[in-house]
Amino acid sequence: MRLFSRASSESSHPSETGRSLSEAFLNTSSVRDTLPEQYRTHFDELRSGILTFCHEFKIPVETLRSKEAFGLELTSKRIPTERMREVVSLFARLEYLVTNREPFKEIPSEYLEEAERLYHLREQYTSQVTLLEQAGILKDGAIIGIDGNKYPIPTLEQIATRLFERESELSTKRDQGFTKLLLVPFGMSLDVLREVLRQFLLSYKIDHPDFDLDTDDPLWAWKGYEEADIGNPLRIMYHPKSFDGNHRGQTKRQILETQAEHPEDSFPGWRIHLFQALQDNTLGFCGIPRQGQGKTQGKEIPRPDLETNKTLIQYLFTLQKAQEDPNSPYHNESGLTPEDWILAFMTHLTEIGQPLDDYGNSKESITYLTGVCFSSFSSDRLPCAYWDYNGRRAALGRIDPDSLDDHDFIGIRSSVIV
Repeated sequence: MRLFSRASSESSHPSETGRSLSEAFLNTSSVRDTLPEQYRTHFDELRSGILTFCHEFKIPVETLRSKEAFGLELTSKRIPTERMREVVSLFARLEYLVTNREPFKEIPSEYLEEAERLYHLREQYTSQVTLLEQAGILKDGAIIGIDGNKYPIPTLEQIATRLFERESELSTKRDQGFTKLLLVPFGMSLDVLREVLRQFLLSYKIDHPDFDLDTDDPLWAWKGYEEADIGNPLRIMYHPKSFDGNHRGQTKRQILETQAEHPEDSFPGWRIHLFQALQDNTLGFCGIPRQGQGKTQGKEIPRPDLETNKTLIQYLFTLQKAQEDPNSPYHNESGLTPEDWILAFMTHLTEIGQPLDDYGNSKESITYLTGVCFSSFSSDRLPCAYWDYNGRRAALGRIDPDSLDDHDFIGIRSSVIV
């Protein structure tokens, strides 16, 4: 008898069932105090309901250390079916609250059905979670941010709800091909993510011996990326409005604080994207076309590809201007951060078996990272990322615009933030 089958279906990402659940019953304050204040009463109600049940049926509190131990104790008792369902639901909701730091919300079945029909969401989500776990990014269903806080991965239900709520504005982007899901652990240190990418490449080489990789130096990064989001001074600013001394960007900590204050408008600690897919609407990422090689997608508002041979300033202006114009083919699109590119690269290599942004093949291109700027080098060092085909390695680099004769092999990749 699987008592917690319902519990597992209420949250579609890995649950944290160890130490946190034990502390929820045996050391209440340590868990309760980590929850947003508005949810602490709900925590008390759920916990009280479970403890009352245990007292009624003479179940030792110690069995609440895990749902497995609790489940074994339940099966040893003669408990009416309806009461059994009630306590299993209470336990599942407490588990969800402790893990996600917000109450579980029932969502209409049509939300999931529609997300599955339009985006094949469950398959994409499961694939992303698997990659995050295998890469060592996701542990017990969460990441640790640069602020020391734990940020649970958004659940399938949360993403489906957001897609459903934004359907009117996302339908145009979906018509233009933006159907590829990417989950980015934005709150993590960029140094940690760079090391994750390094180890991922080495592991991929072991599993794919024919993959041409410099195993002595699989990832090159310019010095501006070192301690970029945690150092003193900070070297990277996010969401810049320009690439001069008045960038008006934000630090990662500022963004995390804003997300925490307004969780209804974001997924705290994470960035959830929709990209144009390379194959079958869900596999890999479309390349950045060279000038004259782009295509146009979309019937409602046709969208010409953003081709190479423009400056980063021109690309940034295009995206910013589009935010003010709902009829622009690039409305609701954003540029990438290094964190975004790292996860996109790992996903693309896993799904397609080829490096992302391999500009040496004369078809793909280096990508400008318009989602960030270097705070100390913003006027003459422009952030970019690519596959270094000569060095046989991934690269997080910078470009001196004065050294370029042309921009034929450099462009941007944009996405829609869900």
